[in-house]
Amino acid sequence: MSQPDHELVTAVRAALADAADPARAPEMQAYMKSTLPFRGVPKPVRVRVLRPVLAAHPVTDRGVWEATIRRLFDDAVFREERYAALALLDVRTARAWHDPDLVPLLEHLVVTGAWWDLVDDVAGHQVAPLLAAHPDVMTPVVRAWAVDEDLWLRRTAILSQLGCGLRTDRDLLTEVIEATIASPEFFHRKAIGWALRDLAWKDPDWVRTFVDTHPDLSPLSRREALKHL
Repeated sequence: MSQPDHELVTAVRAALADAADPARAPEMQAYMKSTLPFRGVPKPVRVRVLRPVLAAHPVTDRGVWEATIRRLFDDAVFREERYAALALLDVRTARAWHDPDLVPLLEHLVVTGAWWDLVDDVAGHQVAPLLAAHPDVMTPVVRAWAVDEDLWLRRTAILSQLGCGLRTDRDLLTEVIEATIASPEFFHRKAIGWALRDLAWKDPDWVRTFVDTHPDLSPLSRREALKHL
């Protein structure tokens, strides 16, 4: 098993510590309802301070890259370190490694992250492009997630086609929504509405028909789906 890039991990943590705003941290933690404390580094600042750090430590080995992501994510003392792990996941120099072999890592991030800010980032920025690029391999993965016991894998399945527009596999979207449509879980109902609303920008008639033919949609899902129609 590859070892993480310890210099990169140390540099990321140091950059976040230098940019910390302790006065802002409690408010950020309270808003996110996070058990992990925050450094108090808002996203624009975080992006700015991490950019040179990631550029100074380019990833050249897939195993080291994945191990470093896991180390930053799993050993995070502050929530911004988990955001940094997702930033490393998305660096341009690692794009060649964004293939179905990444699924175990993505599953790990979703299950251990277990909150909407982290899960939605993975679903929208990682899973959706993978599904679009490798539908034959990824469709069975998404179907399995849609019936998994883990709340957040099921949310990921619902959101797995965000941004796909007219390329959306409507049969798959229908299947994953129907698998969770009876869930009383807020994060499922909200995700269903969001997924339908996202498609409604490109195919409003399909979404209207879906809503009309699924009277068991929760009021929240229905309201979110039709929000801009």
